[in-house]
Amino acid sequence: MTEHCLWRLSRALHRAINDQHFDDLAAMIDDNIEWAVFGPIDMFPFLGARHGKAAVLEVCRQIAQNVRVHRYERENVLLSEDSGSAMMRFSLTALDTNRPISLRLAQFAQFRGGRLTSMRVVVDTFDLVEQALGRAIHLPKIVIVICG
Repeated sequence: MTEHCLWRLSRALHRAINDQHFDDLAAMIDDNIEWAVFGPIDMFPFLGARHGKAAVLEVCRQIAQNVRVHRYERENVLLSEDSGSAMMRFSLTALDTNRPISLRLAQFAQFRGGRLTSMRVVVDTFDLVEQALGRAIHLPKIVIVICG
């Protein structure tokens, strides 16, 4: 049995972010990749949608300039022949503040011929924003009244 593309992608992303080594990642990305990381782009401009290999590699470079990955755990994984999905938990450090960040996300990857063609990531953004700000966010209480 050969190794699933999702495992190779995880290692390549980790190496790109921590070591600024993008060759393995570039080799895995399709020229016409569709990429979207859903989160607050006002705070984190490297989030959002991108198209094409060059744009995705630039986003990965921007992420590498902002965080260092210390650990990642796959909580749940679903694999098929040409796709993989995972719930993941990351331990990061913000490079500008040296502040630790714990991040939870869901990723959905599609592959063709061993190359990444589509990536969708949904980030637990509320927790991420609180950690980035270094304080709790207090939202107004909403009262729902159900009339009978």
